[in-house]
Parts: sequence; C-alpha cells; structure tokens
Amino acid sequence: MFVQVAFPISSYQTFTYKVPETFQKSIQVGIRVKTSFGKRVVVGIVVGISKMNSFKGKTKSISDVVDSSPILSKHLWNVILWMSQYYLTPLGQVAKSVLPASLSLKYKPPIKWMVEICDSFTEENLLSIPVRAKAQATIAEILYHSKKRTLITTLNEYVSNPLDICRKLKSKGFVRMSEIVSPPDVTGFTFDPVQKKIKFNKEQAETIDKISKAISNNIYQPFLLHGVTGSGKTEIYIEAARNAIQSGKTVIILLPEISLTPQIAGRFRSVFGEEVALWHSKLTPAQRAWTWKEICSDTFKVVIGARSAIFSPLKKVGLIVIDEEQESSFKQEAPAPRYHARDVALVRGRYEKSAVVLASATPSLESYYNQILGKLDLLHLSKRFGGAKYPQTHIVDMIKDQEESGKYGLILSGLLQDKIEDRLGKGEQVILLQNRRGYSPVMRCGDCGEVVSCRHCNVSLTFHRNKKKLICHYCGYSPDGISESCNSCHSPNMKFFGTGTQRVESILEETFPKAKIKRLDLDTTKSGAKITAILQSFEKGEIDILIGTQMIAKGLDFSNATLVGIINADVGLHLPDFRAGERIFQLIYQASGRAGRRSKLGEVVIQTYNSENPVIKKAAKLDLKAYYNIIMSERKELNYPPFSWIAKVVFTGQNQQSVENSSLKMMQMLKGRFKGLDVLGPAPCYFEKLRGNYRTQIVFKISRELDPNGKKLHSFLEKNFFETQMKSNHIKMSVNVNPLSLL
Repeated sequence: MFVQVAFPISSYQTFTYKVPETFQKSIQVGIRVKTSFGKRVVVGIVVGISKMNSFKGKTKSISDVVDSSPILSKHLWNVILWMSQYYLTPLGQVAKSVLPASLSLKYKPPIKWMVEICDSFTEENLLSIPVRAKAQATIAEILYHSKKRTLITTLNEYVSNPLDICRKLKSKGFVRMSEIVSPPDVTGFTFDPVQKKIKFNKEQAETIDKISKAISNNIYQPFLLHGVTGSGKTEIYIEAARNAIQSGKTVIILLPEISLTPQIAGRFRSVFGEEVALWHSKLTPAQRAWTWKEICSDTFKVVIGARSAIFSPLKKVGLIVIDEEQESSFKQEAPAPRYHARDVALVRGRYEKSAVVLASATPSLESYYNQILGKLDLLHLSKRFGGAKYPQTHIVDMIKDQEESGKYGLILSGLLQDKIEDRLGKGEQVILLQNRRGYSPVMRCGDCGEVVSCRHCNVSLTFHRNKKKLICHYCGYSPDGISESCNSCHSPNMKFFGTGTQRVESILEETFPKAKIKRLDLDTTKSGAKITAILQSFEKGEIDILIGTQMIAKGLDFSNATLVGIINADVGLHLPDFRAGERIFQLIYQASGRAGRRSKLGEVVIQTYNSENPVIKKAAKLDLKAYYNIIMSERKELNYPPFSWIAKVVFTGQNQQSVENSSLKMMQMLKGRFKGLDVLGPAPCYFEKLRGNYRTQIVFKISRELDPNGKKLHSFLEKNFFETQMKSNHIKMSVNVNPLSLL
C-alpha cells in the first residue's frame, strides 16, 4: 500500500510513501502521518491511497500515524482541494491554514482532584488526629464543617501541599477523593444566556420557511438575506438552526468581528445549551485543541466564530450563515491562501448540500449584483423588529460649525456635545465611532512639515498616550523615546495632528467628568474575555459612553443605546481604492443602526468635512438603493467588480530596483498574451514599503461579458504565475485572486 502525502511547503506536488503493514489498517485520507522529508522528520497529511506505486525512484516509508481518525471530513477535504486550485496555493499550505496549529485529537483536558469528608466522620475522628499533624487537622476541620465536595487546589491557602495531606486523610478513611475532567474555560467569551419570547412577523416567518425548506430538502441553496439594521436577523438564524438540528444536521455561523461573538453566542446558548462551540483567534492552544477534538467527536451541533470557523470539521452541515457578509475581515490577505470565507462557504455549501445565507443590512456589491443575476435567492426584511423606528440622523458640517463657533480644531461639535449631555441626563447610553486607534495618527514638524515615519514602512507613526510611545500600526516598530526636535530642520516645533480613539476618550473625560466611559479597540482588548467584559458592562448599564473603532459599528444590540456619534465620517473616504466609498457608506449605515433598537427613539450625529459627498449624504439618509445605483453605474463604467474579474500580483523584496525590474520583466513577458485583458501597472503599491520590503503590483482585469465565470482569467494566472518565479532574484511574488483592495 502506498500513500500520497502533502506537506505545508511552497510546492504544488505531493510525495509518495510506502505504508508498513503495521499501519495499513489505520491509514485513511485526511489523517496525518510522520515521515522523513530530506533530513527532517515532518508531519504531512494523507491526500490519496493506492495499491500501486507510480513513482519510479526509491520510496521511503511513513514512520508513524499521528491521528486515529481523519481530522477532516470528506467534504472539507474537497473544499481544501478547491482552495488549492482556485487560490493558486500548494495543497499542503492550504491544509496548514485550515488546521489549527499544534492540533492533536489525542489532547486530553487536565484532571483535577476533588475531596469531601466521609459521612461516618465525627468530631471524635477530628480529635484523634495527632497534634503534630496540624495540616491534616486543618483540612479535616474545613471539610467537616463545609460538608461539600471541594477542589483540592483551593486548599492551597491553608496548607502548602493539600494533595498529599488529603491522601493521608484518605488512608485513614476520613475523606473521599475523586477526579474530574477540567475542559478549558470558554465561558468568558459569551454573554449570559438570554431567554426571549419571539413572535415573528410575516416577513420573518416567510424567510424562515424558505431557509428551512432548503435544509429539509437537503439541497444546496444560496440566499442573500437583506435585512435593515435591527430587523431581527439573529432570531432568524436561531430558528433556522433549530430546524437544521431537528433534521439531524449541524450549523456554522460566521461573524466578521470577535466583538460580535459573545452576544450572539449568548443567544444561541440560551436555545441550544452546551451544543454551541466558539472558534476564533483569541482561543488559547488548549481551547483550540479541546474544541476541535470535541467537534470531531460530534459533541457540538453549532459552531460560531470568525473567518476560520468555516473549516470546522462538523459533519452533515445543513446551514451556513455569513453574518455581515460585506465585511473585509472575511478575506485573508496574508499568508496564502488568500481566501474569502464567503466564497469558501458557498463552495462548502455546495459539497454539503446545505442552505447558505449571506446576511447584511448593507450587502457587498458582488452579492447585491449576484442577487440581481439570480445567483442568490433574495430574502428581504424591510422593517425593524418589534416596531422600532429608524433613527433620526443629523449631518454636521465641521467646517461651517467651526467657522460659526470661532473654535477651530474641535473634535466634538456643539450638536454632538448637546446630544451626549441630553442622553446622560436621561440615563441613556451613547456609542461613539472613531475608526482610528491611538491618540494621534501623525506627528509633524510645525515649521518644515516633516512627518515622523516608520523606518521599515514609510508610514506615519501613531502616538499612543497611555504608553507614551510612537508605534507603527503595520510592523509594530517603536523608536526609543519621542524626539523633541525635527530630524530634518531641528525645529522644536513638533505637533500632533489627527484624532484617534484615545484622544476622543481624553476629551470626553474632560467634558463629561461624571460619565462612565470605556474604549473598545485593539489596544484595550488583547483577549476575548476583555471584549466580553466591556460589552457586558455596557449591556448592564455600567458604562455610559462606549468609544470604539469599527469593532462596535455592526451586529451589536443594546436596548438602551439611543445615540450614535460618528466623530469623523471621512476617515478612509479618499483612499485611492475603488471600494473606498462602498466601505465608508457601509460603516456609517451599520453604525447608525446601533441607535434606538427598541421603543426609545434613536439619533445619529455624523460629523464630516465633506457634507456634500454622495457617500455621506446617502448614508445619512440610510438610502441604500440610491447609493448602490450610483456606485454600480461608476463600477460598470470603469469595468471594476462586480462587472469584472480582477487579480493582483504583488512583487516584494528588500532591493527597490530589483523589485521594479522583476515586475517590468514579468509585464514584458505577458504583453499581448490574452485578448480582452486589461493590465494596470506595474506600479508602486499605495504602501510602497512595508516591514522593510518594497512593493510593486500588476492588476489584471477582464469584464464578465468576455469571461462570465472568470475561468479565462484563472487559466491565465495558472499558466503564467508558478512557484519557480517566486524565488528569482530574492523577489517574492504573491497572487491575490479577487482582492478586496488595490492599496
């Protein structure tokens, strides 16, 4: 017997190994094996089994079998094969991306010892313990009076080695000891379960019925669930999941941000109890190993998590939901495979024959267009749940506001300050969005204009006041200390420009000293438990004002939050990227949807320096259809997605000239090879230097009219971009199929 093994290396080929007789009964596709590869012993995954050996050279044998059963289902393995081909990534690298690091199905949670006093124990027994055995007497007395089974480690505060002491007491017949399995604690990642009595309106009932029919008919059916903010999409997911589980199937729920996980997980756990698993980047290795093992053992019926949760090894998947499907966080930009979880979900749904629901109040233009073409079945929720009203929106022109007040450089407009004060007086809560972290994104010389930049990335360093440091948000570089004079003209006139969440927090603390204020961004949420704690505090009313980046702009549901303030709606609006306007519209629309989600009327204050910009105007009116008609017309004229297929090839290296030469050489090789293909570049990337490497890019673009399914472009990429070119002249070349950004 022979097996084909794939390794997590930059090679598209698999390698053949002989299977010793001792392992032949345990070999299956999808299990991992240990083999010698060169001079190393490495772990690979079995991707094929054959009786004959087609390899003519010397064949080595596998040395060990890592797993007792496949760590991947048949359908999930087919997804990996598709990803390898579609995203032009070696099979082993795709498998490495799918499987969690240090995965072991042999992982066993730690064992903890419990102890309790025996029923027959009396005060006479207590007095019989020798005076010199003081520790035994102490433990026996504690257990005798508590009458409860106690975790032995909690007795450390009374004696130095409680386990040995308990064993001695056990030998005398005074106590009973027992072992309990202690699985990793994941309760810190969920809100307390919330029980709700739900009465669905007609639109919701029809939506649930259509999804449930697809599940029960065991057919692949993709839907676009377009529901306005606050329309009760989560409750629809729950009801559809209930129907899937009753049909003996499992469910995957994908969320774009970890900050959304606790609240939705709490709702699902109130319905499905311990059958719900969480999967995201904040899990510890132990939590990951335990969760994966339990999923493989069919313990869980629902998996909720971020992008990589689409690879959960659930069997009989009947429903896949991609919540906020327009979010860019579903796209993995690095390392390869540069996959989009939404597209992977659709492919997995096809293999599993399951219902796939792409859901959003602001769908991506691709999904919006695919629904028009009939590739997605539209499900529409036009009303807010429970009769809640849409928020009232106000646009504040910050230029006019400052001219009228005579106060320049203000972060909070007079209107926003008044609205915050009004809400605090009513005991209502406020959410403020500033999609830029740190205190100030730019430190600049007031005389010559020189900006303090990262030496590795050529981008401005961001000042973080709490750490008193300048930090690069791309590579993490931080210089020793903050220079008091300009490196260029030596002027001492160094100033901070721009606003981050820390600065907003500082201003609010000065303006509203009695208010309870919290900040939620990457700097304050190093762990999932911290995110959960802040959001739960806000839900309980322990926080008056919550400031944050886009983490707080979508999906969250707080009944007492009646005011949303968008500090600077222009952040990112003028980036040279064809999706910039779409992203800002969606962010403003989604953030506005956090206000007034129950009986209390909500308000939104949008601060901008571009009040006549159509993105700002249409987002303020919550007029999605009008804005999408505008942007669709622009995209069609410029031949950008969804009216075309695009791919981006980036050349990276430490020598700027070599990078430019390699991209030019590639461009000359490809000239005229493909009729109808638009080629942009080569040109420097928007961030020309990142992490010490220079970057240039070539963008390929072809209209859907010439290439309806993108197969021509994909075939072109397969033929012209292969692994041997990636290493020439120390230049790395990466291919990004369907990139979300051209920056």
